[in-house]
Amino acid sequence: MATPHSGEAISRTWWQRGVIYEIYPRSFQDSDGDGVGDLAGMIRRLDYLRWLGVDAIWLTPFYPSPMADFGYDVADYTGVDPLFGSLADADQLIAEAHRRGLKVILDFVPNHSSDRHPWFQEARALRDNPRRDWYVWRDPGPDGGPPNNWRSVFGGSAWTLDEATGQYYYHAYLKEQPDLNWRNADVQTAMFDVMRFWLDRGVDGFRIDALRQLVEDDQLRDNPANPSYQPGDNPYHAVEPVHTTDQPETHALVRRMREVADTYADRVLIGELYLPIKRLVAYYGEHGNGLHLPFNFHLILTPWKADQIAELIRQYEAALPPDGWPNWVLSNHDQQRLASRIGDAQARVAALLLLTLRGTPTLYYGDELGMRDVAIPPEQLQDPVARRVPGHGRDPERTPMQWDAGPSAGFTAGTPWLPVGEHYQIINVAAEREDSHSMLTLYRRALVLRRAHTALAIGTYGAIESQDDVLAYVREGDGQRWLIALNLSASSQGYTPAEAFTGSMRLSTHADREGETVRDTLTLRGDEGVVIQLDTGTAPVKGRQDG
Repeated sequence: MATPHSGEAISRTWWQRGVIYEIYPRSFQDSDGDGVGDLAGMIRRLDYLRWLGVDAIWLTPFYPSPMADFGYDVADYTGVDPLFGSLADADQLIAEAHRRGLKVILDFVPNHSSDRHPWFQEARALRDNPRRDWYVWRDPGPDGGPPNNWRSVFGGSAWTLDEATGQYYYHAYLKEQPDLNWRNADVQTAMFDVMRFWLDRGVDGFRIDALRQLVEDDQLRDNPANPSYQPGDNPYHAVEPVHTTDQPETHALVRRMREVADTYADRVLIGELYLPIKRLVAYYGEHGNGLHLPFNFHLILTPWKADQIAELIRQYEAALPPDGWPNWVLSNHDQQRLASRIGDAQARVAALLLLTLRGTPTLYYGDELGMRDVAIPPEQLQDPVARRVPGHGRDPERTPMQWDAGPSAGFTAGTPWLPVGEHYQIINVAAEREDSHSMLTLYRRALVLRRAHTALAIGTYGAIESQDDVLAYVREGDGQRWLIALNLSASSQGYTPAEAFTGSMRLSTHADREGETVRDTLTLRGDEGVVIQLDTGTAPVKGRQDG
């Protein structure tokens, strides 16, 4: 039997104990009636987040931007776009969040800038401009076309010809998002200064965007064809990004970022990395000198089956380095919403999974309400990906937060930039706060339980073999043991652990079993998940403990 990872063996920092809540600023709360969320609106809603029980907010970009990719095309890394407010508003947001005990994590976008950024404007002016090498330029290929077969994540070639200078520049995403050249020491210095600018203003860390694309192969070798590619797939996947992602040099740059963050107290670095588990965990670095949390998206990508999720957890826990703290994500601004992906009933079960697994959970705004993807009429599409790669746009999961049953769901006094969900009159904060059986109530109760018990926040994880459609595991710490059992099917399931147990039902997705005493065996109704506090002094639930 392997020794389990111990949550109590490592320092109990806020980002290990806490729950992160992702906010897409355009869609959270509009304060001025222009239909787009802003920082002042966000400040108005901080009390809700404190009530909900999360510990930190992560904000996607609010920097000055032409909005070709809604802020991920940054024209000024140390400012605030007037659409969202001002630098003074950002300072107030940080201060007000801290006053409520909430940490603030910003998106850091180091891979690329906007083509309107002054750096790129200088770089494209002349071949011998001092900032030319701040970006990735190459002469045309032998046929006069792009230098190689690299493809943009957003469709088409990753190279665009600058006719004035006769060279192509590289962009992993839109042509309006030229990639910075991180082999240039001046680029590194400038971007580390950006980190310090925001850390000096009090932010508690960064989520680092597009980290696996930070460095490209310096020999510009073609990417190999993807043998699994099928017609209708995203064209980006026609080749395997062997030479454009996850390059060895990236790890040294992450260590440099960590050095910057470590000059400030209690900061966190989180990396966006869509990678297999073995490659993902390498970003913790050697002896913990890399990212604090390489984002683990595998729950999003794994089929919603008990045996497959159990195997995912086993592989992930086994792959973690001794000083690596796990994390879990079920939704984000680039992926289909949870309730749309697995259904309303199983989304309740998923809430318990996310908030009781060992590690730091990240919750996407609106998932605590059961918000679903919204069908966007063609004339209202906003996402550039939807225009370039039909059927692959991200607008449906980015629609306005549903606050109440009033016009535009209480998000704006104007016309929202994207339509609100059709069921917002019942799926909204105001209605669900008053409903003891609502998704919001379930999330809040699970968050309260997690915060109150060390075992659920940072305790050890012990796996139990999945039985049919039931996924079960034990969390232990501070002299307490908890059994979590989740029925990932719509049919009733009996579940009997290997050894006898006695415990008290503390939480159920069906909200009608709290306080029930359970012994030796469980009957889980369809789509039911339960959290049971095991009695001390009784035989432990026996399972496989993975480490």
